Amino acid sequence: MPPSRADAAPKTATRLAKLPALGADANHVTVSGLSSGGFMAAQFSVIHSATVSGVGIVAGGPYGCGLAGITVVTACMTGTPSGAGARIAAQMNEMSGAIDPLVHVKDQRVYLFHGAADSVVGKGALDALRDFYVDVGVPAANLQYLQNFPAEHAFLSLTAPHNCGILGTPFVNRCGADATATGMPRYDQPGAILTKLVGGDLAPPATALSSAPQAFAQSPYLSALSAMATTGYVYIPKPCRETGANCRIHVVFHGCGQAAAYTGNAVYAQLGYNAWADTNRIVVLYPQVEKSPLSGNPMGCWDWWGYTGPFATRYGPQTSSVQAMIDRLAETGT
Repeated sequence: MPPSRADAAPKTATRLAKLPALGADANHVTVSGLSSGGFMAAQFSVIHSATVSGVGIVAGGPYGCGLAGITVVTACMTGTPSGAGARIAAQMNEMSGAIDPLVHVKDQRVYLFHGAADSVVGKGALDALRDFYVDVGVPAANLQYLQNFPAEHAFLSLTAPHNCGILGTPFVNRCGADATATGMPRYDQPGAILTKLVGGDLAPPATALSSAPQAFAQSPYLSALSAMATTGYVYIPKPCRETGANCRIHVVFHGCGQAAAYTGNAVYAQLGYNAWADTNRIVVLYPQVEKSPLSGNPMGCWDWWGYTGPFATRYGPQTSSVQAMIDRLAETGT
């Protein structure tokens, strides 16, 4: 949906900070995303399966579904794509070394979510994702698939401005945990995702954050043709700035038209990931893609159909750019 410019983040002439070197753990990364960000989370986690230990996909679709280009986008989103086809595409790229060995995927922890009222991405796309993960050997205990919430096309948050069935900017809604409108606690999707992906007993979310989200310059990490924004965002809990903290990294991929340029801080500050990250030693990275009609991305979506090049491989401009940011967070020193 075209976002309102009234919700755009304010522009500033202030020089952006560098993404800090934190010595974070780049070998157990988790990722999640909505819509095009869900497609991106799925493909990123397959491409880098040796270092990505968990993936949360909200209204996304299977790896490699867009390999035939823009002509198959509608079929991938609202049709019945093939989980087996995703596995075959991944196996072909595995043979050439363009992605990590698929044997690592079966060890991942997976969260899948399809809102029953979603009018943008159909259930078939999530079914194909489930079939892909089952096909490559992800055990049932590691795979969670939720599909009964009456949710529209959105992330779900405890403090969202819109009700469960609303479609519109900022694509962050609130929804009852039992799929009813009243009488039950609201569903905390960031908490549910991190609990599934990290595993074990997470500490409760912070009631007051120890830090604040910060903008950083994405440009030093961007590959040519990435069509990404110049500014990204990161949340770093105060303990994660200490030497030897070895905090985890979680990457959140926003949806189409959901970058901060159009929705302000609705995702990187208000969605709910940061409160959980604060008490569980997790650095949250919010990379950004903005609209670029000349590059074939007028809606500000992550690339899952090829507008930047070999998107489904480690050589994809956006995939390599995000990996460069992760690598930077894992560095030590200054």
